Amino acid sequence: MNRRHFILCGAALALVGAEEAATAAAPGFAPTRFSVEVRGRGPDVILIPGLASGRGIWAETVRAVPGYRYHLIHVHGFAGAPARANRRGEIVSPLADEIARYIQRANLRRPSIIGHSMGGTVAMMIGARFPRLAGRIMVVDMLPAPAAMVGGSASGAGALASGLLSSNSGRRLFGSLMSSFSPPDSTLRTSDADVVARAMTELAAIDLTAWLPGIRTPMTIVYASWDRRAAAALDRTFARAYAGAHGARFVRIDQSGHMVMLDQPARFAAAVREFLTR
Repeated sequence: MNRRHFILCGAALALVGAEEAATAAAPGFAPTRFSVEVRGRGPDVILIPGLASGRGIWAETVRAVPGYRYHLIHVHGFAGAPARANRRGEIVSPLADEIARYIQRANLRRPSIIGHSMGGTVAMMIGARFPRLAGRIMVVDMLPAPAAMVGGSASGAGALASGLLSSNSGRRLFGSLMSSFSPPDSTLRTSDADVVARAMTELAAIDLTAWLPGIRTPMTIVYASWDRRAAAALDRTFARAYAGAHGARFVRIDQSGHMVMLDQPARFAAAVREFLTR
């Protein structure tokens, strides 16, 4: 697997997961940018999937790590969900604000937040903007500046998104790239192409590096390493990127692509279990 293939697959930022039908919301609060399904009992954990993924990516993790009340987010416009408020304008930043409102309106007391890829960006935004809201944050396979994972610039990421998602052949190429890292799925073809393209372009323009010192919540950074020969360089990349985070803890999961929870479910569940009990 060469680095160019990895970067192209990274541009997808998360494309698997089946959508469950049941949803729930905080009393008196109806989110417009996502739906949420609540499962289990115990301390509260918010699970935020990545670009074009549904809440189904967390199914194995939820089964493997019981004893918590999981709030499984599904972003509108991704994986079969109607676009609704995400049909126009920005997506990522307003999504972070609305999830924060959900936490407040549901009276969740400092829940843990786990975000994969784009979900990790959202989790960090919540931690920076609402420093007393989250108890701890886990970012899964995402850098503070997402452009580093999608080719380096907002214009480049936008062109990639438009090219891959605007035609049937582009969608097939996108799916074939992701198949090297995770099982075949249908979330790309069931996602709203415009919502995905705008979210990807927005992600590429975000850089949360300067925000890291303001995140006082303990952070765990989980990242995938596909090639053992590049593991040391990858360690340095993530350590440098998160140098401004207070006491960030790093967990590398080897022999995994971007979809860590699917590629290495047992190792990922172990990382989540340790994160929630530290």
